[in-house]
Amino acid sequence: MLKPIDYNQQQHANYAAGRDLGAAHARRWAEVFAAHAPTGRPLDVLDLGCGTGRFIDALADEFQGAVYGVEPSDAMRAQAAVRTTRDATFLVGRAEAIPLPGGSCDLALMFLSFHHVRDRVAAGKEIARVLRPGGRVLIRSQFSDRFPDLDWHAYFPRAREIELAMFPTLAEVETPLAAAGLRRVELVEIQERFDDSLREAAERLKHRAISTFEHMTEAEIVEGFARLDAAVAAETVPQPIITRSDVLVFEKA
Repeated sequence: MLKPIDYNQQQHANYAAGRDLGAAHARRWAEVFAAHAPTGRPLDVLDLGCGTGRFIDALADEFQGAVYGVEPSDAMRAQAAVRTTRDATFLVGRAEAIPLPGGSCDLALMFLSFHHVRDRVAAGKEIARVLRPGGRVLIRSQFSDRFPDLDWHAYFPRAREIELAMFPTLAEVETPLAAAGLRRVELVEIQERFDDSLREAAERLKHRAISTFEHMTEAEIVEGFARLDAAVAAETVPQPIITRSDVLVFEKA
């Protein structure tokens, strides 16, 4: 596990712009969440590691219940509160210490946040505690033992090495959740369209809203963007950036 990233220092500044989904992309994810959530409405939802709140509005619209955004970074959480247009509650906390009563949620979402968890056993127990019987947790993550080929890694030679060290294996996620009494339902593979062209991908990456950059030297980053800019200049027929994304689904008995 790599050193933790303090999102209050730098990452919060450009995160919302660099990770913006756009309306169509957000709707696509809302459909995925709905397809693997418990049936019935309303559902009370926990966005655990909500960051700048990019899913809060979609979760409120889709599930029609209370929405809780739990985020340890003060700067990220403040942005979430400003950006959200639906009724939601934002709380300081983390996966190992969720500031909600037991049995208060029907669905928990961890979207690219599980790899930040330092104590996975404690996190598994806390997630199980706040879920109601029949509640589910959806974990969108990369897994180092089934890591996809990502286009942008070609321009930053150490990026894949860093991310393989950053992300857990599938078993490292499954084991603590199973120990907490959560049953694996399925591993869902999504074909995710990130950008419509390499140029668009480059513009997004230049926000540096990916924590991988925090583990590179400035020289590596500058050289990588020079290589990427050259590839963008040579792109004559724009090609969409599509890759596989994994969602691991667990349920509480």
